[in-house]
Amino acid sequence: MTEPVLPPLKPIPIKDRVSVVFIEKGQLDVLDGAFVVVDKTGVRTHIPVGGVACLMLEPGTRVSHAAVTLASRVGCLLVWIGEAGVRLYASGQPGGARADRLLYQAKLALDDEARLKVVRKMYEMRFKEKPPERRSIEQLRGIEGVRVRKMYELLARQYGVTWKTRNYDYTEWESGDISNRCLSSATACLYGISESAILAAGYAPAIGFIHTGKPQSFVYDIADIFKFETVVPVAFRIASKNPKEPERDVRLACRDAFRQSRLLHRIIPAIEEVLAAGEMERPKAHEEAVPIAIPNKEGLGDAGHRG
Repeated sequence: MTEPVLPPLKPIPIKDRVSVVFIEKGQLDVLDGAFVVVDKTGVRTHIPVGGVACLMLEPGTRVSHAAVTLASRVGCLLVWIGEAGVRLYASGQPGGARADRLLYQAKLALDDEARLKVVRKMYEMRFKEKPPERRSIEQLRGIEGVRVRKMYELLARQYGVTWKTRNYDYTEWESGDISNRCLSSATACLYGISESAILAAGYAPAIGFIHTGKPQSFVYDIADIFKFETVVPVAFRIASKNPKEPERDVRLACRDAFRQSRLLHRIIPAIEEVLAAGEMERPKAHEEAVPIAIPNKEGLGDAGHRG
């Protein structure tokens, strides 16, 4: 039997990938083993296979079965969003969670004492100081809300932007003020790569600690740790320029900010750090656990990838 001409796929570790790419009004397909986007004129745009952490699919996008299969193999998250990222409708896992890490995450979330420790660690990492002692999660949420509103006001003042409150109507996107539109676009970018990292590490986006009850609760928890050092200043800086295409400008600026801050290098270690604060032993993988879908002699990508 002859050796295959091409070596097996080896997904690039998530920390080394481009963060997010937005696609609108085109057909996402596969050509010669790589992603391509075909527009209505038949023009094809190639996307480096395995080199992107998350593809954000806006209205007007169609996805072939081959593209979904390739995304799964190389560990690329597909996220279906509203126009300009104002809504997040669904996401496809880039490789599937691991049972041992899901059990660990769920055990922490279901234990009141451990959950509070995790929440306190998130607070500490976000605000660079320890939270007040003897506070419940609800009380910490209240303290966080006050600080966040104040930070929005300070950043708006710093960039000379008129600011009232964080508010937008997703049914009338154009009616929102430019600051809120920029913030929504910026946070959509951050949520995309945060969810990619969570899934690549083998955890569940829905099992949150501060946020609960939503499909992306843990995504919001993790994204909030980095929000005010990355995307929020970007959003206000772009809003201050009153651009013609604020959403596009925000995406490009977020891409640069993610690269400069090496955000994808930091998210998975941050996840492990906050969960370790719960002081529970991580369950070991079961001996009968199903192996990865693409068997190889060596591991591919980050823990949690099917490949």
